[in-house]
Amino acid sequence: MQDNRARSDDTVIAFDRRQSPVAAELQRGVCRRFRAEGLSVVTELSLANGRRADVVALSSGGDVVIVEIKSCLLDYQSDGKWQDYLPFCDRLYFAVAADFPCEVIPVPAGLILADRYGAELVREPAEERLTAPRRKAMMLCFARAAALRLQLHLDPSCGFEL
Repeated sequence: MQDNRARSDDTVIAFDRRQSPVAAELQRGVCRRFRAEGLSVVTELSLANGRRADVVALSSGGDVVIVEIKSCLLDYQSDGKWQDYLPFCDRLYFAVAADFPCEVIPVPAGLILADRYGAELVREPAEERLTAPRRKAMMLCFARAAALRLQLHLDPSCGFEL
């Protein structure tokens, strides 16, 4: 993992302030890694099935990646919804801290070790390519969320709430 501690203000703020501090740090590290690889990211993206993906990354070629953040073993054990994300991505990863017991992560899913500064890919997931209609729907969902969030950033009084 890359150490980028040069900044004096290293506060990690969760997008919608619902994540635990640990989850927010892991999420930031994952997003930094994906951005370094040229992917665009949106966090806390609502999917058509009502689930919210912790991180969705989009490659320049249109590949859709979802990352499920797990802040601790109890978080993983109390959450059995990870398979609900599979129909909405080409690849699914779990991102965890270095001290997480990684052997519990299912083998079909990819594995990322992360911290507040970056992330390291440990295991590639099985790939299931999205159908063309689902890919288009995901790209539109991603684009609309990103555009609305940019608008909110540029005009906090625009009438859009998280």
